[in-house]
Amino acid sequence: ETFASEESVPWERVYPESSPGTALRGARYREGLTQHRLAEMTGIPPRHISEMENNKRPIGKRRARILAEALNLAGYKVLL
Repeated sequence: ETFASEESVPWERVYPESSPGTALRGARYREGLTQHRLAEMTGIPPRHISEMENNKRPIGKRRARILAEALNLAGYKVLL
């Protein structure tokens, strides 16, 4: 199946194996931030950020909002 360049494809179809941790890691990388720097910006311990990126700790709605703002994401739900 091919798509015209004007059509939008949901990210879930492009990256079906994606997870909240993968989205978090990708957004952090895109912003050029280390886990330590993101921790400083958000007040979330670096160990928790690492655990969230590795899907060993749920992100949760409150932290997703904080992280989305720090990472310049349009919405926080991609992190849930």
